Amino acid sequence: MPQERSGQSWEPAHLAEVVDLFSQTSCPWWIAGGYAVELAVGRPFREHEDIDVLLLRRDQYAVHDLLAGWELWAADPPGTLRPWLRGELLPFGVHDVWCRPGPDAPWQIQVMLDEADGETWVSRRDARVRRPLDRLGTTAADGTPYLTPEVQLFYKAKAPRPKDEQDFTEVRPHLDREASAWLAEALSVAYGPHPWAETLQNGKGD
Repeated sequence: MPQERSGQSWEPAHLAEVVDLFSQTSCPWWIAGGYAVELAVGRPFREHEDIDVLLLRRDQYAVHDLLAGWELWAADPPGTLRPWLRGELLPFGVHDVWCRPGPDAPWQIQVMLDEADGETWVSRRDARVRRPLDRLGTTAADGTPYLTPEVQLFYKAKAPRPKDEQDFTEVRPHLDREASAWLAEALSVAYGPHPWAETLQNGKGD
């Protein structure tokens, strides 16, 4: 994550508040990050430092419409926060936006922008890793859209932290054969040999 700015820290918005906000748009969106993993598992199992929402880059202007009046700051690599003004098109490589209601408020929502080619999702980590958009996410029993756990784990696998290892352990039994095979292949393509791929291929955790 970029460094905190102006002494403001994170106080993530509640999941229900985020869902209410983003449900007002007609463009596709998905709860991502650790909350997506918990939605797949069906129960909370750890605390969260932030809350992530994924949109496609081509729909990025919807964020300004949904969060009108909020401060939106883009994280420009290698991690510098700068204001994202209405009308500016964030280019490839800038995919992380921090959002807060005002200058003295804590950060509450993190928006992630991902790539698409027509009706195909294209990983920003490795363009060889792709998936039909209609299989990028799924829906919880209450109607909340969230990123499928295999796609979320693919992103977490680049440099897994203890919480990412916990997420993998918790959600692994909920991955069906197809999801496990997709994730193992995606990990191998993007990252080379990976311990999670070995676990998935060996059927550990079944």
